Amino acid sequence: MKLPIYIADAFSQRLFGGNPAAVCPLEQWLPDGLMQKLAAENNLAETAFIVKEQAGYRIRWFTPAVEVKLCGHATLASAHIFFTELGYQGDELLLHSLSGILKVTKKAEGMYTLDFPADKPAAVAFVPHGLLEGLGVANVEVYKTAFDYFVVLPNQQDVEAVSPDFKTLATVEARGVIVTAKGRDQDFVSRFFGPQSGIDEDPVTGSAHTSLVPYWAEKLGKTSLTAAQLSNRRGYLDCALVADRVLMSGHVVTYMQGMYHVPVWE
Repeated sequence: MKLPIYIADAFSQRLFGGNPAAVCPLEQWLPDGLMQKLAAENNLAETAFIVKEQAGYRIRWFTPAVEVKLCGHATLASAHIFFTELGYQGDELLLHSLSGILKVTKKAEGMYTLDFPADKPAAVAFVPHGLLEGLGVANVEVYKTAFDYFVVLPNQQDVEAVSPDFKTLATVEARGVIVTAKGRDQDFVSRFFGPQSGIDEDPVTGSAHTSLVPYWAEKLGKTSLTAAQLSNRRGYLDCALVADRVLMSGHVVTYMQGMYHVPVWE
């Protein structure tokens, strides 16, 4: 059985920047076990599988280890592939997902805007063992989102300096851990660590910004913000908080087009 696969770098204007995602458009769903094996073989932060259903398109995302409920960069990459490689007409793509309906709008050449539900972080009464120890930090604000722990550091230099103990961090029950601070050149900066999900450090995490944007919008008193994720690959986002939705805009560059060669799955 042969299946198409594309890889694109999301939240970047150049190849080998941002966050690479695999995009696999399907005529019908594969067994979950096969999709998980394909994602593990790709060994990227996420592989997106998309099927056209009666109600429209549905998207699912798999890390090398687990299926996740929301992924921004792979959704951005998927929209780019639909618009540029699959002949999708129009400037707006609606996708059904485990996190509800997601919208991607085509902007200038190579740039798209995600429209995701906001996930405002809430302060925690109890900090789980392994979180601060795994990050190597102390005396910081800790919050919880629907998926992740959210740690606010004093400044951008502290975010850059974090060197996690991933074995310890993996014991924290969450999808992953966000660290953030006010930025020097952007409104805010962040990093994302997800050893629990098979990703030690994610290069650019769109879904984390559904929490970062409402937090920093309140702190900075503004609803339009610029953001940078400070992984080695770097990623840049223009963000906005509109009521209970977060808009995230970024560029995408296609890296690869190919075919899976996989056996028929029983």
